[in-house]
Amino acid sequence: MQKTLIAGAFALLALSTSAQAEKVKFEYWYGLTGQLGEQVQATCDRFNASQDTYEISCVSQGDYATALQNTIAAFRAKKHPTIVQGVEVSAPDLMLSGQVYPAYKLMEDHGIDIDWDSYFPGIANYYADSEGRLWSMPFNSSTAMMYWNVDAYKSIGRDEAPKTWEQYEQVLRELKEAGSACPAGYAPSSWVDLEQFSMVHGEPIATKNNGYDGLDAEVVFNTTLHAKHMKDIKRWIDEGLLVIKTRETGLSTRDAFAAGECAHYFGSIASHQAVTEQVGEGFLWDVAMLPVYEGTERKNSVVGGASLWTLSGKTEEQYRGAAEYFKFLAKPESAEFWSTVTGYIPVTDEGFDYLVKKGFYDERPYKGREKAIESLTYTPVTPLTRGIRLGSFVQIRAEWTSQMQAVLSSQKTPQEALDDAVERSNAMLRKFERTYAGKTLP
Repeated sequence: MQKTLIAGAFALLALSTSAQAEKVKFEYWYGLTGQLGEQVQATCDRFNASQDTYEISCVSQGDYATALQNTIAAFRAKKHPTIVQGVEVSAPDLMLSGQVYPAYKLMEDHGIDIDWDSYFPGIANYYADSEGRLWSMPFNSSTAMMYWNVDAYKSIGRDEAPKTWEQYEQVLRELKEAGSACPAGYAPSSWVDLEQFSMVHGEPIATKNNGYDGLDAEVVFNTTLHAKHMKDIKRWIDEGLLVIKTRETGLSTRDAFAAGECAHYFGSIASHQAVTEQVGEGFLWDVAMLPVYEGTERKNSVVGGASLWTLSGKTEEQYRGAAEYFKFLAKPESAEFWSTVTGYIPVTDEGFDYLVKKGFYDERPYKGREKAIESLTYTPVTPLTRGIRLGSFVQIRAEWTSQMQAVLSSQKTPQEALDDAVERSNAMLRKFERTYAGKTLP
């Protein structure tokens, strides 16, 4: 009898081993680390536990830029992953690479229905072609918000966040007069100061509808309301209303806010989770949409974060696995998991409605995150608020930041820095145009 039981156990083990060996394996390279990287792994583990046919292997590459660089290098050795996570502004580079299996086609080819209309326009348009078809799968999505210290506001007799930059400046002055050493922390951020600012004001970043209408677009942000904004920021710094905060000099703007040193912080709604975990007990704070200048008709903000791109050169079985993974991510239960363990937002109406019905946003620590959806959907997207489709924009961001650092060190005026940033950025765009000569954006 005992021998029979042992033999049966070995048989079951053999069957189990055989089933595992038969799983179709495919790789996914991503650009997040730390707590966020751990949650990406947890998402992959949940997928692997959900079915018996496919097994996704998720590998952190450090950051978005490194993930793409390593993927390009891996292509030469034909050892690239099936899926790679790409930061939002890398969309044109990936679309024109000729090495992408568009997400809409992947799902069509494998008979999987996705309600693409459910994706928030402020998110979907960043990754869609001219016919509105998504080339990548929205994943970790966010938008920029203003974090404000409710207790600090109470000290000056206020209980609402400013809706305009003029009101914001007044609040900064009142906080400083009340003795605040840091009414707001500041570090230059192209994503917040240039990109999100331009979107909510309906201002162009580049010609050709921010590049969507052609590779011959040129950036023009040195001639728009953005130029006034950067002059105001420099003036506020000079007057001690904004205080430079970076990791290199101590606390970052986010950490200085969470520590109670600075009364404002501008950053991603994805930081909501981190701030929640950092602040001390009894620290009252909230988030609000970015201010706009008086006389501005506010527009929708736009997505930040990244999406998932399927790459060429893989087997039919691996593509089926990728399609199943995308289907898994599109479920409202996946949105609930991701929004619970990170500060990122659901990317679809269906996922958002699912969380609302469950009371997700009713109480802290998640209360307030729904304002990011309000910002993204504040108006229907326009040709100037659907996103940015400019090649090499990761490098353009770096150039803008470098020039703004020259402003902070008083080497240049804001206008001189913006003029230089535009000149160098347009040189990058012309090089990108030459690289893809004869091609057009999908």
